[in-house]
Amino acid sequence: MFKSMNTYKYESLNQHLRPGHVYRRDMLLSYSKALDRDLNTLVEKGELRKLAGGLYYKPALSRLGMLPPKDDNLVSCFLRDKQFLMYSLNQYNSLGVGLTQLYNRVVVLNRKRHGVIKLGNKEFDFRRSAKGFPTKITPEFLLVDLLNNLDELAEDTSLVKKNIHNNLVHYDKVKLLRLSSAYGKISTKKFLEEICH
Repeated sequence: MFKSMNTYKYESLNQHLRPGHVYRRDMLLSYSKALDRDLNTLVEKGELRKLAGGLYYKPALSRLGMLPPKDDNLVSCFLRDKQFLMYSLNQYNSLGVGLTQLYNRVVVLNRKRHGVIKLGNKEFDFRRSAKGFPTKITPEFLLVDLLNNLDELAEDTSLVKKNIHNNLVHYDKVKLLRLSSAYGKISTKKFLEEICH
């Protein structure tokens, strides 16, 4: 009888978990009176994956196997809000300014967390932004952000700056200067003001 009650309880919790969704432990408190035991049982049975302390993923399956959680759902659940801007440093390569390296890092601009944090099998570079951030990625914002972080990249900085100057015609200068004023470092603002005027 005791065994069947335990089985029923973890199955009851499992019925509330939707494939492809990420959950915080505290989101599931109302579904089990022995939540940690039931979560551990589901993890052991492969019904649930533990991504980090207190963070779980109910796997979605495709013909090719288990799908990873979507980055935006994972980060939103981790931060407990949707106030963030996420992008890959590889998006800098789309700017046409002569970058030569590939970067395996996802940056998350946000107002809460700072540091490189592993969630599941992926690392996210959380950067708390005092100046804030726009609601979406644009080429002009990426260019400002590239200049802000140029010293972190394995690139020839003088060549990148020369290429930015030569390719300035492809950018909206008004938008570029506005974004630089709002989000740029002093050196970024100075450089863009010099080449845009």
